Amino acid sequence: MKEDIAKGLLSIKAVFLRPEEPFTWASGIKSPIYCDNRLVLTAPEVRTMVETQIAETIKKYYPGCEVLMGTSTAGIAHAAIAAHMMGLPMGYVRGSAKDHGRTNQIEGRLEKGQKVVVVEDLISTGGSVIEVVNVLREAGAEVLGIVSIFTYGMAKGLNRLREAQVNNISLCDLDTLVEVAVEEGYIKKEDRIKLLQFRDNPSDESWMKGEVKCKEIRSGI
Repeated sequence: MKEDIAKGLLSIKAVFLRPEEPFTWASGIKSPIYCDNRLVLTAPEVRTMVETQIAETIKKYYPGCEVLMGTSTAGIAHAAIAAHMMGLPMGYVRGSAKDHGRTNQIEGRLEKGQKVVVVEDLISTGGSVIEVVNVLREAGAEVLGIVSIFTYGMAKGLNRLREAQVNNISLCDLDTLVEVAVEEGYIKKEDRIKLLQFRDNPSDESWMKGEVKCKEIRSGI
């Protein structure tokens, strides 16, 4: 599954790999990779594959799921499509409560005790998705876990998920994507080490100079 998703994301340019010309994240971190899973929605074939795998992953790992909740905003459409395929209700969690109307932060009907799976498009450091999990827990939901389309497998993200005691299953991860990118000719073989070194320590920019410090470990997610 992970290799197929990686090929799909690369084919529609939802993932850009530029080790020689890094992107700058909002945090200021220089990154050799940029992931825009919103483009999945505009590519019917890849979209069908992704949404089918989200649904199948939920059935396999979270069989007791009663409600899907998307993260705002990128996870909303994926949660809606997967929920429709599964015949389940869905909703989404805002970044903050509205300052008007019913002042909701959780949109959609959610009853206390309901078993919820969170649908997220991308996990890097894990902060935003854990906030969603906490909001749902405070509302009385039983969060079974997370399904995400892609994860970088960064140590900070893995540690945060572990501390929050929430499980994440990703359809694809950086390790798999890098291997596929090399095989398919998207990047040079020597760039593989740079990308994995970035994953291990994003704040250490020595990967840009080709200084090999990378520990090749699988994220397991």
